[in-house]
Amino acid sequence: MTDLAKYTKELRKLLESSSNILLISHINPDGDAVGAQLALYHYLNSKGKKVNMISPNNLQEFLKWMDGAGEINVFIRNRKKCIRLIGESDLIVMIDFNQPSRLGEAEKYVTEAHAKKVIIDHHLDPLTIADLVVTDPSKCATAELIYELITGMNNGVFLSKPFAEAIYVGIITDTGNFEYGTYTGNTLRIIAEIIDSGIEKEKILNVVYNNFSVDRMKLQGFALNKRMTVLPEYHSAYIFLTKNDLAEFNHEKGDTEGFVNLPLSIGGIVFSALLIEKDNFVKLSFRSKGSFPVNEFASKYFAGGGHMNASGGEYYDSLENTISYFLTVLKENAGKLNGEK
Repeated sequence: MTDLAKYTKELRKLLESSSNILLISHINPDGDAVGAQLALYHYLNSKGKKVNMISPNNLQEFLKWMDGAGEINVFIRNRKKCIRLIGESDLIVMIDFNQPSRLGEAEKYVTEAHAKKVIIDHHLDPLTIADLVVTDPSKCATAELIYELITGMNNGVFLSKPFAEAIYVGIITDTGNFEYGTYTGNTLRIIAEIIDSGIEKEKILNVVYNNFSVDRMKLQGFALNKRMTVLPEYHSAYIFLTKNDLAEFNHEKGDTEGFVNLPLSIGGIVFSALLIEKDNFVKLSFRSKGSFPVNEFASKYFAGGGHMNASGGEYYDSLENTISYFLTVLKENAGKLNGEK
């Protein structure tokens, strides 16, 4: 667990001494990335700071309602402006990632920028690509880490409505509304503070979790009925989706979010994988219950990483060959999946 007190003073100094701050999230930003980014944005705005925001690519629809989301500049849609914002900044804060490749097309411009750089993140194995790295893998979400850092810098809880909503979205999306993740009693105390501040939690939950399209619901049913394989001998299950499958159900960005968690609802299943066919590779997502370290699995076999119970990776081959390889390495891990030391 990170001793945040030793970082708070240095982070406050960097923020206070900067006149043009840029907040940037990772490619394919999820609820935690956007929530943490917006939370810090609202806090810095309250302090009279000049703040700009960038996302490497488009936000998912279910996040666009959030206060301030319209101020996030999308790099792939306005490259010229985003390159200018990066170059003009004197402090760049990278949020919810710790590998430069997660910046997408913005990587070159951020890494070469003369601005001081900060990473605020909760993933394992950060690279030294910043002047200050604030990371704590024990936190369930970067939004939780942002909340605690701002509480320290503010000498007490800061809870404007937009800030509270952003933190709430970050935490619930990175825990599947508390179905998984490394949340603790402290996480729930933060949530209690946020709820007591008067946010409309039912409205937020409906926008985030109960706002799917008919096509998305049909795709989920198809995935479970036609594309899921259960492997009880390995306490595992996997789902695969082809490009044609996605096209048939008019797939939009974010539609497969959460699919990887579904097989974990099956009794006896402790490891779940989702394989999605892309143009020249296969994207894989992994989830587990208990002690099976999917971050190590992703790193060893699929050039990926993440958290102990939630991670992902990629494999540059056909979907058919990827499934074959996945089953081979799954067999290699049979002992761990069966609880052997």
